[in-house]
Amino acid sequence: MAVVTDEDEVYTHLGGIFLHGPEKDGWPPNSQPRVLRVRHTDPGAVVTVDMPNRVVETGASSMAVPSVELVVSADMGNKFWLRKVNLTVAMGKGTVRTNGHANLIMLIPQAKNLFPEYRLMLEGEHRQDLIDA
Repeated sequence: MAVVTDEDEVYTHLGGIFLHGPEKDGWPPNSQPRVLRVRHTDPGAVVTVDMPNRVVETGASSMAVPSVELVVSADMGNKFWLRKVNLTVAMGKGTVRTNGHANLIMLIPQAKNLFPEYRLMLEGEHRQDLIDA
């Protein structure tokens, strides 16, 4: 059974973490991709991160053209932000799929800066269920 249970949880947590990016040094990253779209499954939800414009959009209606698109289950996304999943290994196994030509691996160092923020966000919302997943 999925731990992330609905679209609102995806937008609040997995989309919300990108709102912390502009507060960190080196954000937005100078490397590619510049626009990242994450299509979550189980439950289905779309988060688009337009890094140059520092905009996070939720839902499928975003007009931003992604440099790269990730397709990942919401539970796998939660585990990634908690440092429980190695993105490179998950892509190799096919549990995370990518579309686009931009080098997603270049974003990982900047994403790692947000790992502590994600845990703090969940702790602040008393979401031990997501932390323990």
